[in-house]
Amino acid sequence: MYQVIARKYRPQTFAELIGQEHVKTTLENAITQRRIAHGYIFAGQRGTGKTTVARIMARCLNCEQGPTPTPCGKCASCLEIAAGSGMDVIEIDAASNRGINEMRELRENVRFRPARDRYKVFIVDEAHQITSEAFNALLKTLEEPPEWVVFILCTTESHKIPSTIASRCQQFSFRSVDFTELVKRMEWIIQQEGIQADSDVLSVLAQAGEGSVRDSLSALDQAIACCGTKLEAAEVRGLLGMFSLESLDQIAKALVAADSQRMLEVVAELEANGRSLQHFARELARYFRNLLVVKIAKKETPLVAASENEQKKLAETAAQFSEEDLTRLLQLSLDLFKDLQSSLQPRLHLEMGLLRMVHAGKLQSIEEALASLGSAGPPVSPGGGRPARPAAAPSTASSAGPLPPVPQATGDLRSRLHATLTEAKQLHIADAVEHSEIIESGAELIVTAPKMYAMYFKEAGFEAALKRVSGRAMKITIKAGETAQAAPAHLAVPAKPREDEVTTRALSNPEVQRFQEMFPDSQVRTVRNLREN
Repeated sequence: MYQVIARKYRPQTFAELIGQEHVKTTLENAITQRRIAHGYIFAGQRGTGKTTVARIMARCLNCEQGPTPTPCGKCASCLEIAAGSGMDVIEIDAASNRGINEMRELRENVRFRPARDRYKVFIVDEAHQITSEAFNALLKTLEEPPEWVVFILCTTESHKIPSTIASRCQQFSFRSVDFTELVKRMEWIIQQEGIQADSDVLSVLAQAGEGSVRDSLSALDQAIACCGTKLEAAEVRGLLGMFSLESLDQIAKALVAADSQRMLEVVAELEANGRSLQHFARELARYFRNLLVVKIAKKETPLVAASENEQKKLAETAAQFSEEDLTRLLQLSLDLFKDLQSSLQPRLHLEMGLLRMVHAGKLQSIEEALASLGSAGPPVSPGGGRPARPAAAPSTASSAGPLPPVPQATGDLRSRLHATLTEAKQLHIADAVEHSEIIESGAELIVTAPKMYAMYFKEAGFEAALKRVSGRAMKITIKAGETAQAAPAHLAVPAKPREDEVTTRALSNPEVQRFQEMFPDSQVRTVRNLREN
């Protein structure tokens, strides 16, 4: 009768175990030193070797040459335990034997000595499913069992084990098996089975297992059944419903080109081919995560579960994005995957999510906008070089460069000044001109401006604009006070009389002004004097 690969190549000794070095070393030393505990908890994700190590532990304890960390594998005890028929090794599935009656029966069984072996070993699988009452019934026995009893509780959800139980056991956390180790293990297995498969195939199978040896070997079994003795990466990927780097690269290329139409075409192709949109969103999130890790690492890294060739392709794609871009895209893809879990219209959600990614590359982040407030130059454009919305110009003519030629504008001096300053990107001074009264009296210019604007008429930028518009140097007289031009609504701050000075000083701050120029609809609601707090 055929035996699946996961069972056929199940490790029988600690030496055959891959990964879990911390568990293996501790248990081997404990057996060698005869420091064998009466209770163990093996916790970790599925397929990482919890039950396998429990059986190896039972063989080590009951081998005729033991207790030994290297069981012979030839005695009756070793052979029976390997076959799952050891009379003194009792395996219990807690998923179907979780009640108080089963635990009472187990408690009675503990009282009797082993029929033949040195220890009576109880391996309880899925232990977290035991009820609270059943755990309470087992509590005293687990705390002070007979000297011949060893309990091994295996669980994928250790947080569900009551603390009263956990405190009476030694706990071991089983980790996901390293990608490279898993690939090497499968290389050895396919050699034993006479199967031809390249590194890309093994990479796909290892990715399918997500750190679970059993899941990866089950996928290998399925691939052999489908494709025969020669495995191809494309066929295996299609069989397992996985997406290739080439298909995910289409999304990256569409993002670089800001091609919204291509995004919609990708979704249409997924629908036409009957692919799972939720699974695609999940793989897309994993793809952006891998791009981000490769971008940060700047070299081949074990943090990405991919072959050497795949990592090179990821690095080439990641080079087209900034680290901030990839972080934003990863967050958007995670949000998209979350939305699709409960969506009644997954296609609509996927289309909207992909389009959002395209538009995200065109936007300036709030961090960049705020950072630009303190600098004279325009903010760095996001999205790998795509142009961003220009920031406000510096407050002085010297930092902004020479003023452009006077525009051919009609109207009075005030209107022409406003047009010239706007063209020169001196927006804060242009705003001051708009809300002030300007009267030309011979060689003198009389400016009546609100207090918050008066300071801007003293800047070199205003003098340069005036000389360019009027064609001559003029004496500027500034009068601070109310004018017929009302201040803009977003600058109006209701303040008590004693707060006028604080408010005026705060609103006249150059960085505050630049922020208001960059965000025209912003409003200053309150100004607090921190010295009074």
